[in-house]
Amino acid sequence: MSIIKFVEEAKLSSFHYMLLLICSLIYCLTAMNTMLIAAVLVPIISEFGLESNPLLSGLLVSAGYLGMFVGALSCGILADRIGRRRSLIITTSMMSVFTALNSIARDPLSIAILRFVAGIGLGGSLPQPGIYISEYIPSKYRGRFLGLVETSWVYGALLSLLFPYILLPKFGWRTTFLVSLIPLILIPPIILFVPESLRYLQLKGDLNTALNILKKHNLIPEGVEFKGAFEGYVAKSYRVSEALRRLWSRNYWKRTLMLWILWASLVYTYHGIFIWLPAIYVREFGFTIVKSLEWTLIVTLAQVPGYYSAALMLDHVGRKPIEVLYLLAAGFGSFMLSISRDPTSILICSIIISFFNLGAWSALYAYTPELYPTEIRGTGSGAAASIGRIAGIIAPTATPLIYTYWGLNAAFTVFASIHFLGALATLILGFETKGRTLEELAK
Repeated sequence: MSIIKFVEEAKLSSFHYMLLLICSLIYCLTAMNTMLIAAVLVPIISEFGLESNPLLSGLLVSAGYLGMFVGALSCGILADRIGRRRSLIITTSMMSVFTALNSIARDPLSIAILRFVAGIGLGGSLPQPGIYISEYIPSKYRGRFLGLVETSWVYGALLSLLFPYILLPKFGWRTTFLVSLIPLILIPPIILFVPESLRYLQLKGDLNTALNILKKHNLIPEGVEFKGAFEGYVAKSYRVSEALRRLWSRNYWKRTLMLWILWASLVYTYHGIFIWLPAIYVREFGFTIVKSLEWTLIVTLAQVPGYYSAALMLDHVGRKPIEVLYLLAAGFGSFMLSISRDPTSILICSIIISFFNLGAWSALYAYTPELYPTEIRGTGSGAAASIGRIAGIIAPTATPLIYTYWGLNAAFTVFASIHFLGALATLILGFETKGRTLEELAK
């Protein structure tokens, strides 16, 4: 029996659940650091007198997404070069330290610079847990595990609102940024309990290390011999330029085009909406920052059932139908909000968007690492995420500009159209991956 065949046929064990827990915590706390800017944006704008300058306010947020673009692509390539485990440690450390350093920023420029550098770590960190889980979990459970990791985003988003809700009134936005150091507590568990990916070790031809990992975590019975341990799929190492070209080769161009459209669509809509939602509630209804955070917490809580409803169906219904359905529903919610006038209707539509947008994220997070072979999985996942970060650069600046000059209706009409575009791309270009091994999907 080959190592990869054994991994695919293995029963779920405490080792798999430990990986799920650690990867979920990484994703959760990365989400917290990513979304923290939303809760502190209003007091930052107030302190630096940016109320009358929506362009500069948007650029302040976009600087972080520019860093995430650089990080998603470069760290994805790094994961294919030095391994998943080392990349995870580097990116987690980087995003924690540099987000915390915003607490000593002197002016908007210094915040923008620090957010850019932190963004490199954030953008590099976000794809890594999915890559890791996809390469260790048997194919029949892979969608559920990947969906559950993505589900942990909502808890990070909630923390990014809860900490400011508690800290902002008493200590201000600078102290609030210090909570971004919390992810550093994950570094020791990563070092102690998270081994290198077996499929990455296959790529490097390191059979002894792979066997030692299997034995250490009791994933193989005593006395099992592996002859032709990596038979059936031979991975080849590609240079960066070759790997990037291969994403657009005959076998993969449809997958790449679909993923790039989906990542751009979901990053633009999610961050365009939820980064600015607290500020929109302040402006539309005259709420205090604390009241707007309460409303945003209610809306964010809707992400929990949205995530789980999608994640638990991915291995039964499939990635493609869930992605299409949830994007269409999120687009409908965005359209309804664009024609809503009263606070109650806007709140209900916000909840609908929150539920289905995040469910679509669950499907996308499962889809992304499945569509490329091991040797370019990090590069392909990172490239797709980096395209999303371009949309993330645009969204925080475009949203306040559209909102300021054309109103809430126009901003959410744009969000509705982008959701519908993502659904159409998946319908035309997507194919189903549930229940198939990564090696089958690579062909």
